[in-house]
Amino acid sequence: MSQVSHGSPVSDGSPVSYDEPSRTFLLTTPATSYALRVGPDEGPRHVHWGARLTLAQAAALPTHSGLTSSFASTSGEELGVEGGPRFGVPSLLVRYADGARGVEWMHEGHEIEGGRLHVRLRDRHYPLGCTLHYTVHADSDVIERSLTLRHLGTDDPIEILRCDAASWSVPAASGARLSHTVGEWTGETQLRRTEAPYAETVFTSRRGVSGHFANPWLMVDAGDADETRGDVWSMVLAWSGSWRITAARDHTGGPLTVTGGAGHDGLTWRLQPGESHETPVFAGQFSTGGFGATSRGWHRYVAAHVLPRPDEVRPVVYNSWEATGWDVTLEGQRALAERAAGLGVELFVVDDGWFGRRTSDRAGLGDWRPNPERFPHGLGPLAEEVRRLGMRFGLWVEPEMTNPDSDLYRAHPDWVLHMPHRRRTELRNQLVLNFARADVAEWAYQWLDELVATYAVDFLKWDMNRAFTEGGWPGHPDAERLWSDHTRGVYAVLDRLRRAHPALRIEGCAGGGGRADLGMLARTDQTWISDNTDAYDRIAIQHGYSQVYPARTMSAWVTDSPNPHTARSAPLPYRFHVAMAGALGIGGDLSRWTEPQLAEARDLVELYKEIRPVIQFGEQYRLVDAVQYRSEDRVVVLAWGHDRALRLAGLSPSEVYVDDATGVEHDAATLLTHGLPLHLPRGDRPSTLVRLTRK
Repeated sequence: MSQVSHGSPVSDGSPVSYDEPSRTFLLTTPATSYALRVGPDEGPRHVHWGARLTLAQAAALPTHSGLTSSFASTSGEELGVEGGPRFGVPSLLVRYADGARGVEWMHEGHEIEGGRLHVRLRDRHYPLGCTLHYTVHADSDVIERSLTLRHLGTDDPIEILRCDAASWSVPAASGARLSHTVGEWTGETQLRRTEAPYAETVFTSRRGVSGHFANPWLMVDAGDADETRGDVWSMVLAWSGSWRITAARDHTGGPLTVTGGAGHDGLTWRLQPGESHETPVFAGQFSTGGFGATSRGWHRYVAAHVLPRPDEVRPVVYNSWEATGWDVTLEGQRALAERAAGLGVELFVVDDGWFGRRTSDRAGLGDWRPNPERFPHGLGPLAEEVRRLGMRFGLWVEPEMTNPDSDLYRAHPDWVLHMPHRRRTELRNQLVLNFARADVAEWAYQWLDELVATYAVDFLKWDMNRAFTEGGWPGHPDAERLWSDHTRGVYAVLDRLRRAHPALRIEGCAGGGGRADLGMLARTDQTWISDNTDAYDRIAIQHGYSQVYPARTMSAWVTDSPNPHTARSAPLPYRFHVAMAGALGIGGDLSRWTEPQLAEARDLVELYKEIRPVIQFGEQYRLVDAVQYRSEDRVVVLAWGHDRALRLAGLSPSEVYVDDATGVEHDAATLLTHGLPLHLPRGDRPSTLVRLTRK
């Protein structure tokens, strides 16, 4: 039941409190405060985001207004709109049936429900309602924001040209630098830090997925933050389709504004009478502990409030793709499974090539039945053998795709994204199925449900290998809705599948890391972050991924040397040490590994199982050419490069640690100031793993 607050201020101990005389709301997290106010124009305006304040202190603060001159912007608004002297980035763009645009808000009220605040608004004349949603948690400094639009009328639809989830304000003096990632296929999540220009900087994906080329998050600081110190404001969008985040820094002295949400520029759709539209969450966090503390805050939040099974140990996986390609046979998979089991692998995953006429990437997608020549008795004999060897059984699937050379496409050519009188562009010889269609989503659920039930499948690797083109839906009166409704359709199938099969675990994949985001992590257990398995390249990819996402969600494989993507050679321990930084997998052609290599790999898998509670559930510290994990009384360090003294982080100076391998004792104060002596092996790509236990 909603509790509507009126009258005197709520106690400062409440997560959400309200001061009626100033119409100020205060959201309180363990270490931070966020304040907003209903302004004289009835619009919600930003007041404070930073260190903790009392309600009285927040109520006494001035309201920044960018609407004071002909040079006004939208900075300082909780949701930037058109109307009046606003010339900044609008978060909400609407057009009414009579051609009018913009919004003039009326504040209709609010509700406070524990850690949730709902601020209700409507336009002064047109039948447009909007509720701003804020949520805080007792165990996190992350603030979740979203909004709901409502058509309150009975006549004409309202055209929606842009609808972001939220607009965030960072104090002007602090908004001097932007941190984000760039990338490409096999080179995802490359971290960049750049000065914020006095202009609008747009980060976006127009591909139908969150994308390889950018990831939907942004960090802002004054240019002086590092891993261990400095104020950092960060924002993360929980969405797996196209998106846009815009940072605007203007000359008026106002805050730097970051607005973001689903969809890219140029898409429009119509809100029908009586209809509601809810955006994804665009969450934010303030930290005084630099980028390291910012990341650890996001890691804790993802574990506590995003992942469906955060406390489960991620198993050691073997995936057959790099060993077999499309040459998937019962005999070949059995042989790989036997060798994988001998290494201590816990989950065996058959990748692409097990179904239909899938002997290359030119045919078979959409025909989700085991290839009758390769698996004459179905997948049952292979699944039974995998389980006899002590492993769980997994399969690769790509439900959102079809090949023109498939029985599915021949039966339903209208099921793919397409436009009248336009060629159907094939990427990777495939087309995108329209999951915004109820019949397509139902078809996908039915065959997935049957597949999982028939073979008691433990694990699905859900792939999505190409961007949208010809994003149309002929015959639909509002076709551009598909850009968001496709993503919601995928979410619905995943949610339904997990409800029907509670033991099923899922890995998200999109041509590597093309859909690594909080929207998918809310429905999957881990993410395949790149098709590039070269350990040297992976260090940078994993570094960028770790800025927001925790190690337990990061699938990382050990594959062959020379690497099949880069032809770079590296010793087996180096490949393992880099992959051990996340959820360990093996993807090499084990039929070619020598007995000494298999024996060494077996020992390294056993070592990983011993340390993975620390890596998967501990706090992560990014060091120079190293990464450190700490959980309770244990510390694990993975390092590469050269001999040196590596300064550790996150320890209490009064503690003493013992090296598990050598028995040498180290004072934490020395480890923090002078460092842990590292002695790396000689040769190419040296690396080491150190385990410390508190005495």
